[in-house]
Amino acid sequence: MLRIRLQRFGTKNEPSYRLVVAEQSIRRDGRFVEVLGNYNPRARGKTPGLVINVERVDHWVKLGAQPSDTAKSLVKRAREEAAAPAKA
Repeated sequence: MLRIRLQRFGTKNEPSYRLVVAEQSIRRDGRFVEVLGNYNPRARGKTPGLVINVERVDHWVKLGAQPSDTAKSLVKRAREEAAAPAKA
C-alpha cells in the first residue's frame, strides 16, 4: 500500500522534511516513489516553509495512496495558502 508521508532530512536540531509517496512497509527515510514537496518548520525570512505540488498529491490519492495524518494537515494548509492570495 502506498502512503503519502514525511521523510526527514537536514541536520541535527535543524529538521526539514520532504513530502513523499512511499510503500508503507519501507522505513521512514528509505526509498520513495516521488517527492511531492518540502516542509521546513523552522523557515525564516523569505524562505518558504511549505511548498507542495497539490496536483500531484491529488493524482496519487486518486491512485489509492493514503496520506498520513500530518501529511493530510500539511496538504490542507498548502491549499489554504494557495487560495488566500487569490481572494485578496
